[in-house]
Amino acid sequence: MAIIIIHSNALNFEQSKILERKFGKLTAVNNHFRAEVETRPDRNSLIELSQSLELDINILPDNFDPKAVKLVISDMDSTLISIECVDEIADFINVKPQVAAITEAAMRGELNFEESLTERVALLKGLDTAALQHVYDERLTLNPGAEAWIEGLKEQQIKFALVSGGFTFFTQRLQERLDIDFTRANTLATAEHKLTGQVEGDIVGAQAKADFLIELCQQMEILMSQTIAVGDGANDLMMMQEAGLSVAYHAKPAVQEKADTALNYRGLDAILDFVA
Repeated sequence: MAIIIIHSNALNFEQSKILERKFGKLTAVNNHFRAEVETRPDRNSLIELSQSLELDINILPDNFDPKAVKLVISDMDSTLISIECVDEIADFINVKPQVAAITEAAMRGELNFEESLTERVALLKGLDTAALQHVYDERLTLNPGAEAWIEGLKEQQIKFALVSGGFTFFTQRLQERLDIDFTRANTLATAEHKLTGQVEGDIVGAQAKADFLIELCQQMEILMSQTIAVGDGANDLMMMQEAGLSVAYHAKPAVQEKADTALNYRGLDAILDFVA
């Protein structure tokens, strides 16, 4: 039997009838509905149904055990939070359009992430480091459902890791604010309270994100199958492919195509539906 998850707790009459015709009996579970089907539906038909009803609908992989999950790892920019931090930092030195264009191409998978980050950070050279605090205070907002998501994981004793191709300035503050278990990101080099236009040490890119997940599994003595990875951009794919379940959150098309599941309508708290 395959499990279908409908990420909504309030279906209207038309939605209910269409879903029941398609999947049979719907069962309410916490804040969503589930259905069990003998034959796995075609992926494209599930996507079309999701779009037509404007509901997130996913099917769990056969080998995924929701009750066994011990770790969730998530990207930061445009996943946990609503902004791309490097783009907003660039706005303070009047190069946001140039930096944002590189960011967008990198997230679509059109550019090598490490090279693109080096190029973007170089454009920030000379900016006063006070701009970073301004971005955090004035522009950084959590995506919908973020706090409920992390709190829900804590209630189930599931650890949470935040990994980012962005910067430790932000991951460290979010770690303290949300009581996050593990974080890893890039460190911006500074000198005399100004950005030097460089990153300290190795860049946290696609491979480094996957390596962080593997490292945490070894540290926690758990299997990769006991993890969920969440992301939106191409540099999240290697990490997502390693995990027991991958979730594309309001993601680029290339990421949605390769992920096990996708959320395009609901907030981050809908990820709790996968571990109910």
